[in-house]
Amino acid sequence: MVRTTPPRPVDVVALFPALAAHARSTTRLHPRPGAPAATHSSVGGPLLWPADEPWPHCDDPHEDVSDPADPAAVRRRRAILDAAWRRTPRDEDLRITDAEQAEIDALEEAEAPELDGRPVAMVPVAQLYRRDTPGFIGPDGADLLQVLWCPLDHADLEYCPRVAVRWRRAADVATALDAPPEPLAADEHYLPVPCVVHPEPVVEYRYGGLLPEDLDGEIEEWEEEAEHSYQYDLSIAPGWKLGGFASWHLTDPYPMDCDDCGTPMELLLTAASSEWDGGSGSWRPVEDAAEPETDALFGPSEPTGVQIGRSYSLWVFYCPRSFDHPVKTAMQ
Repeated sequence: MVRTTPPRPVDVVALFPALAAHARSTTRLHPRPGAPAATHSSVGGPLLWPADEPWPHCDDPHEDVSDPADPAAVRRRRAILDAAWRRTPRDEDLRITDAEQAEIDALEEAEAPELDGRPVAMVPVAQLYRRDTPGFIGPDGADLLQVLWCPLDHADLEYCPRVAVRWRRAADVATALDAPPEPLAADEHYLPVPCVVHPEPVVEYRYGGLLPEDLDGEIEEWEEEAEHSYQYDLSIAPGWKLGGFASWHLTDPYPMDCDDCGTPMELLLTAASSEWDGGSGSWRPVEDAAEPETDALFGPSEPTGVQIGRSYSLWVFYCPRSFDHPVKTAMQ
């Protein structure tokens, strides 16, 4: 199903023509729970991974991890609750059987195995085919972007997951891996719900703090009397997206330079806790406007089950000089 972002409430370029030089296209992915295959673009779905290529593992010690969960228990609990929500009429208390509740209680008490320094298998985060994704980002010849992460916190990464990125040609995958290894343990918020995507290109404008000082000042002065916010209504789209501009609303902007060559990095992917903010909700797709949030465990505003920090987003950056250079992340 198509997802359509409503027109912005104000034509910000008509108000500030200089902003036209600070525009960039991004692709909102609009993930929604489904059953994607490895041949589909997805968030949290299976990857088209060569059977003869080692699956990425995280070798970090994971010494700061507290109360990791058993991934199988997390997924089973989600399935029980999702089924219960779907059979519960709107505006009623959750209809769950005693047997289901007993199973959930047992699942919540299940403990994940001790890591004991063993590597942790990474989990699929996003897979995007060039054919499906306007503004696809990748090296010439590649038609598939795959993003994975370690499903545990890392103290050196602002207590966020460690990310790995692969680009490849789908036609080169002669035999695909049937069943990737499962992590021994995981933070349940880093196990994305398998989602189909509904890519939609939209135009964004650079974060205010990175605009020329005089232009940023004009916008701030206008905001004092305006009914809309440049930051939240007019500039940078929320939710899962490919490319575009990064927001720095949690911290002041800081350099994101490639560790290999020092080149300023560009935004590759945003993994978001929610698809739109809880205020005006001006970015909420037209098709979701009347959809209730309680007809399933993961509604349209929080479809993936991912939570970064206190409901923030994880921004993944790449080096425009070389796709072989390592990515970097920031939480905002």
